[in-house]
Order: sequence, then structure tokens, then C-alpha cells
Amino acid sequence: MSSQTINLSPDLYRYMLDISLREAEVLKALREETARLPNANMQIAPEQGQFMAMLVQLSGARRVIEVGVYTGYSSLAVAAALPDDGYLLACDISEEYTDIARRYWQQAGIGHKIDLHLAPAVDTLQSLIDRGHPADFDFAFIDADKENYEAYYERCLQLLRPEGLIAVDNVLWNGSVINPEKQDTDTRAIRAFNQKLLSDERVDISLVPIGDGLTLARKR
Repeated sequence: MSSQTINLSPDLYRYMLDISLREAEVLKALREETARLPNANMQIAPEQGQFMAMLVQLSGARRVIEVGVYTGYSSLAVAAALPDDGYLLACDISEEYTDIARRYWQQAGIGHKIDLHLAPAVDTLQSLIDRGHPADFDFAFIDADKENYEAYYERCLQLLRPEGLIAVDNVLWNGSVINPEKQDTDTRAIRAFNQKLLSDERVDISLVPIGDGLTLARKR
């Protein structure tokens, strides 16, 4: 037994993956291609992709929002877990990286489930709200520029049905959140966002120490 979350050594982390990760070949290929890019650290860990896919399956989600696509690993994992008529609204601004994502979505046979919008995500989400789509989605994943986390969260919360789930990535920010010397804009934005969620009575929350920290917020 342990009174706090276990610290994973490199060997224990590899063991965890060896005995639990069921990564499709197309996901593995995408992860390996992304690992060769200069900012490969923007991709989520494979166990996190598997975890989010299970959340989608457990919740019976059919309509999903993703804010921040990068090369498409998380959207591929989540869309594959949706039913064949499921829908994933993918928001990003990079055509270069999402071209990689599109290639793998098509290879996996799930491209028809994903609707990619290349525009600022705040604008895309606000447009849905303005067109009368609140409470129309079941699950949302936020993993984009940290300064806009609060703006993304507020709009996703409006678009989510009651009991829907928001997953927010990078909330531990590689430990920088507890380093007083780290006062850059991104770190301060994540600290403020984390504090906001702690007192937000509109949701139930749980911070899962997977990847770089994933906060789950269930809309009441």
C-alpha cells in the first residue's frame, strides 16, 4: 500500500508500458515519426492516449472537442474509441503538423469522424456557442497554448452536456508549477488555471498524475 502516488523510475515506467500498453501499429508509427520532430515533447504519452480512449468508451461519448491537435496522436486514439458515427471537432492553427495528423487519420480509417478547423480555437468554439450548440458535446480535451487555457475551458464547459468531461493536459508542467523561480507566462497561466479549477463549483475534479498531469473536470 502507499499513502501517495508512486514515483516511477525509468525501469518501472518501461515495465508499466510492457504490461499495460495496447498501442495500435498506426499509433506507434505516428508516435515514432513525431519523435523525430524538433518539438516532439508536445505529443502526449502513449499511456495517456490509451487512458483517454478508455474515458471516452466508459462515458459513451459520441461527440468530442479537441483543442490542440499537433500531429494527431490524441485525436487518433480518441476517434478510434468513438462509434463509427462519432464526431471529433479538432481545433488547431498549424497546417504543417495537422497534415501529418490527416495522413494517419486516413491510414487508420477514422478520418470521417474528424472535422479539422484550422483557425484560432477560441473563435471556432465561440462560433459554435453563437450558433446555438451549448450542451452538444460529451468530452473535451484541452492541450494547446497555456495562456488561453481559461478561455478554452470556459467555452468547452458551455458546449459540454451535464455530466460531460473535460480533460486538461500539462497541469503539472514538468514540475515548474511549484518552482518559485519559474515566472514565465505559460507557467503563471497554468498555476492560475489550476487554482481556478480547485474552487470551480460547476465541476467535480480529479488531477491524474499521468504524462505531464491531466486534470479531469466533470460538469455538474
